Amino acid sequence: MNATDRNATGRPAVPRSRAVWALVITSVAGFMAALDNLVVTTALPSIRQDLGGALEDLEWTVSAYTLTFAVLLMLGAALGDRFGRRRVFLVGLAVFTGASATAAMAHGIGALIAARAVQGFGAALMMPVALTLLTAAVPAARRGMALGIWSASQGLAVAGGPLIGGGLTEHISWHWIFWLNVPIGAALLIPARLRLAESTAPDPRLDVPGTLLASAGLFGIVYGLVNANSDGWTDSWVLGGLIAGAVLLVVFVAYEQRAKRPMLPMRLFRSRAFSGINAAGLLMYLGMFGSIFLLSQFLQGVSGYSPTEAGLRMLPWTGMPLIVSPIAGYLSDRISGRSVVAVGLFLQAVGLAYFALTAAPDMTFATQLPALVISGVGMSLYFAPAVHLVMSSVRPGEQGIASGANNAIRELGGALGVALLSTVFSSHGGYASGQDFVDGLVPALWLGSVGVVLGAAAALLIPRRGAPEQAGPAGPGESNALPAGREQAEKAAPAGV
Repeated sequence: MNATDRNATGRPAVPRSRAVWALVITSVAGFMAALDNLVVTTALPSIRQDLGGALEDLEWTVSAYTLTFAVLLMLGAALGDRFGRRRVFLVGLAVFTGASATAAMAHGIGALIAARAVQGFGAALMMPVALTLLTAAVPAARRGMALGIWSASQGLAVAGGPLIGGGLTEHISWHWIFWLNVPIGAALLIPARLRLAESTAPDPRLDVPGTLLASAGLFGIVYGLVNANSDGWTDSWVLGGLIAGAVLLVVFVAYEQRAKRPMLPMRLFRSRAFSGINAAGLLMYLGMFGSIFLLSQFLQGVSGYSPTEAGLRMLPWTGMPLIVSPIAGYLSDRISGRSVVAVGLFLQAVGLAYFALTAAPDMTFATQLPALVISGVGMSLYFAPAVHLVMSSVRPGEQGIASGANNAIRELGGALGVALLSTVFSSHGGYASGQDFVDGLVPALWLGSVGVVLGAAAALLIPRRGAPEQAGPAGPGESNALPAGREQAEKAAPAGV
């Protein structure tokens, strides 16, 4: 086969090698970023024993990464549009790798949390531009398959997160869950510089006020939810964080509607496809992340498994994307991705509910297994179709913004899930005994299940297969048309790998 195919007009398309390199580089980078969402879960008991800290400190060990990742993703997309996506990808990769080394050397819980926040910043620079670089490098005819492989790499990270974290923690040290990123990140820098094509947006947005409003608002809400466990809901700092965060988010929405160059054009949410898949993603991650945060501790603290054994027993859930995600991506090219996502979320909710119904201090792995398998299949059915639905719900010139928004909303869901489910857990139980832990775990899992059911309902709002909806008229300073020259570039995009 020729190294370069031809598009529908007979002109040479992008070389196959460029598409392959883009897929490999962005998939490995996505693997690292997704891995660090879950790699700490099975290490939390060891981190707590080594560095100390209460439940809220463990929450921040997870949430410092997911929250920073969430609130700065849109800034990462905007910086890539303005200064070059490859350049921003390289900066993000370097920051992520350096912060991983810093986290590995942390000798206190505060230092670890700070390093995790910087890791999140690096990931926020990498991820939105990575998906845009991949989408631009792979022709439309093969894009669904490429996105399925990209999603499968993140599924591999989800699968490997608890197992890798548990194995390294038990056999070496929890510090090595972060050292692992350093050689991988360093090895990616040179091929990323040489093999990825640079690109910018014709009309780049850099919305500093919007970024500050969104970041401060989300931080206030998550701060209030996390610290409500220890300080109480009536504490002035908790109430202040929740109220100030909510007010700042309202101001953010109002500002974005009037801004000349909004970070997140509010008109995109007038599309049922865009709104539906983002609401589904937020609720999916809320239920999944909050549940894994608690279940990984249940397997070690109550069931008595070692970190490695706990990671292995999570594989029927977290490892299922390795099998199902590529199939789900294939199906999303041929049938309604809306239906695949809705079914996946429903199964995820059923799995969490089953675990809540059967949870007990003496619960055997055979009893846990059906819940883990059902949850794993459901999660897998969500991943690849969700990416495809996001990228097809907007015009090509808006895919960078759409990618950043979707990733930000999902990561926000993860941070909120850990905070909300931990709040429910601490209100009904604790660490005093196995039964005390189960007393808190059960209502938390029910909350996670209800959240994912609502996500399935949101997915059903997505229109059936057809042309993407128009997101509505442009706001001040925006344009519904592609900038001059961009329309021709999109029409001339390659049609085959």
